[in-house]
Amino acid sequence: MPPRIEEYETVLTNRQKQENIEQIQEQVIPSAPLVAPVKKENENVDLPIVWKNVAIFIALHLGALYGVYLCFYAKLPTLIFAFIMYVLGGLGITGGAHRLWAHKTYKAKLPLRIFLAFCQSVALQNSIFEWCRDHRVHHKHAETNADPHNAKRGFFFSHMGWLMMRKHPLVFEKGARIPLDDLLADPVVYYQRKYYKPIAIFCCFVFPTIAPMILWGESFTVAYFVPAILRYVWTLHITWLVNSVAHMWGWKPYDKRINPVENLFVSLGAIGEGFHNYHHTFPQDYATSEYGAAYLNFTKGFIDAMAFIGQAYDRNKMSEETVLKRRQRTGDLSELEHREHDESHEHDY
Repeated sequence: MPPRIEEYETVLTNRQKQENIEQIQEQVIPSAPLVAPVKKENENVDLPIVWKNVAIFIALHLGALYGVYLCFYAKLPTLIFAFIMYVLGGLGITGGAHRLWAHKTYKAKLPLRIFLAFCQSVALQNSIFEWCRDHRVHHKHAETNADPHNAKRGFFFSHMGWLMMRKHPLVFEKGARIPLDDLLADPVVYYQRKYYKPIAIFCCFVFPTIAPMILWGESFTVAYFVPAILRYVWTLHITWLVNSVAHMWGWKPYDKRINPVENLFVSLGAIGEGFHNYHHTFPQDYATSEYGAAYLNFTKGFIDAMAFIGQAYDRNKMSEETVLKRRQRTGDLSELEHREHDESHEHDY
């Protein structure tokens, strides 16, 4: 039985938990691993290439290049619509899969959860359940072979190569131990996962194609290759930059011992996800940054707006004192000597 709406915030029964664990194990642990399990988290293992995924990515990128060409012939409303779809897909990942479901940094009422599930489907980056599962493993075992997109394997692997190869055995092994019951307890996540393929195909490709055709008479070719294919590939790369660039090039004001960095370029494209050194230091903070929404963090502004109208609540925010103490212990204090604190950018909730 799927979870009822009114039971969303209750604890699952033992029977439900057991069923969910069995479902998770069936999905996470392959019946016959393609490579022998290894015990060391940093031991190199040759991972088989998934040629089907390689072919799909080649086709998508060729279509995106054609979409760039068609941008010169597209109607202005089509270009605006493509940008809106990019922002919506981004919010589905940043405000939905990432900050709401993966880290539970705030709570959302049913209408907002449904909206964010739609947006996450527009992004087409696996179901909410799968996205959160991989992301929780990433945080638990960052920069090891148990990390699905281990940045220590190089830029290309952490950016997109990990999606063209079989996962490392340790990803399966460690992933099976990650708590996921809370995800399947949410009926929005449950039904999106159950009907993910038709939902994602409609939200990512069908809707962005037919809407411009019906509303302002755009041609099928332009509508398909610009707001659907080009927008989708662009969203993918922006998301992947968080896994690659934001783990390699930037500064580390909060924890110098870890790979994740602060990168304003990534924050600009990923609507607030580039403050990665802060996020990996304080993953429970809904803002993923100590600064306000105006500082390249559109997602924080969206969550705050939803809180204003009563759709979001219980936003977790680290206090300025806690952040400063952590910087003094593990971070870089040089920036503090040259920066004046703007109190409008600091909020405790």
